[in-house]
Formats: sequence, structure tokens, C-alpha cells
Amino acid sequence: MNRARQLRILFLLLILFAVAANTWLTRLRTTSWEHPLVVAIYPLNADGSAAATAHIAALERDDFADIEDFFAEEASHYGLALKQPFEIVLGPTLHQPPPLPAAEPSLLGNVWWSLRMRFWAWRVAREYGPPANIQLFVRYHDPASHPRLAHSLGLQKGLTGMVNAFAGRRAMGGNHLIIAHELLHTVGASDKYDPASDLPRYPVGYAEPAREPLYPQEYAEIMAGRIPLGPRRAVQARSLSRALVGPWTALEIRWIDELPPAYGSLAVE
Repeated sequence: MNRARQLRILFLLLILFAVAANTWLTRLRTTSWEHPLVVAIYPLNADGSAAATAHIAALERDDFADIEDFFAEEASHYGLALKQPFEIVLGPTLHQPPPLPAAEPSLLGNVWWSLRMRFWAWRVAREYGPPANIQLFVRYHDPASHPRLAHSLGLQKGLTGMVNAFAGRRAMGGNHLIIAHELLHTVGASDKYDPASDLPRYPVGYAEPAREPLYPQEYAEIMAGRIPLGPRRAVQARSLSRALVGPWTALEIRWIDELPPAYGSLAVE
């Protein structure tokens, strides 16, 4: 192996090490919970509809206060010293669409989309602001013409996410549930439902896995999204008032250091 090739390999290894170190430090910094994480929400009209235009024009920062309140209450439940884990700011309406994931997902395609999305988010932050730790891009659709929406996505690497949402005041409860879900992805929380059935996984996807009797549950675990009513039956939560942060999610985002004793003996499916 000639010296020039050795130097190229060493240079690439140094870059990989720097990227890995930055990712690790970002993970520690964003989950130290010493200060609130500022979350910028950028609205976009995803379908060009009049309904989405009207909804976005009427949005105010206080419309998202229930998300802040939800996390403040859940953090208090776990004894977090920080009273307000997330502070939401409303960014400007964007007219340039973000890069979309491939219609047929693949490992290479997902990696490529993630890189493009992170670069696009960096450009938005630089050109438009506001200063924030996390960026969420909320794509609003007219529910009359889009009764079903594509999955939303949250990226821990890059601290960004793309949320597909419905326009209209009546849809805000469900929208904010999804925003909170994707926000937790950016700080390390994992999905807790079976992708084949969308059913919550026991016990990690149950808000109260030690409840007696187990069914019906009253709340959805935020990273599962559905309220279990029986072993093979669950209903979608419609707002954050019907959701909780479960202990496994609290552990992943470093709100707690270990599972409470009541949950440690439960077998994870």
C-alpha cells in the first residue's frame, strides 16, 4: 500500500471519528436536560390547498402550548428537575418543500434521504431561523382530499423531523400527538408498536403495563400511539390528553437512569 493511499484512508478514518464523536456529544448534550430544548416548528402547505393555506395563516405559537404542557407534566411525573423540557417557537411558513423519502424504502435510499434532509434543514436554519436545537417541518394537508397521510419521521441524527398533518382546528389534537411522537424520536426514543399490525408492544408500548386488570388501558404510550383495549385490539389516541410517556421511553431519553422495580420483571415481547 503506497503512502498516498494510507494518508487517504487515515483522513477518512479521522472524518468518521469526528462524525461519531459529534453524534455522541450531541446525544449527551440534548439529553442532559439542564436547559429546555428549543423546538422550531415550520409550517408548510403540502398540497397547495386553500384549507391548508387558511389553517397555516391562523396558526400562533400558543396553539402548540399543549405539547409543552404535556412534556412538562410527564417530566414532573418522573422527577426531572427541569420544569419545561421543550420550548416551542413558531418558525416562518416555508414554500420550498423538504426532500421526501423514496416511495419504495431501502437502506441506501433511507440513508441518502436522511443526509439530504439534514442538509436542507441546516439551510433553513441558516436562512430563516429562528435559533433552535430541534427543527420540525409540519406539512399540512386538506383532510377532504387526503383522508390518509404518509408516515411522519423524526431523526435523532440532525435533530430534525417531518410531520404530515391535517389542516383544521379539529385535527390539532391528533396533529400534536404526532408532533410529540416525532419530537421524542429526535432525542432518542424508539417506536413501541408492531409495524405489521400497528398494535402496541407489551410491555414497552403500554402506558401502564403493570395495571390490574391490564385491559382496557386508559392511555396510549406516546411512542405507540394507540390505547390497548385487549390483547389484539387498540384504538388510536386522539390527543395528548390520552397519552403518557412510558417508563421505557423515559429511560431512552434519560429522564430516568433505570426502570422502576415494578417494571423490571415484565418480559418484553
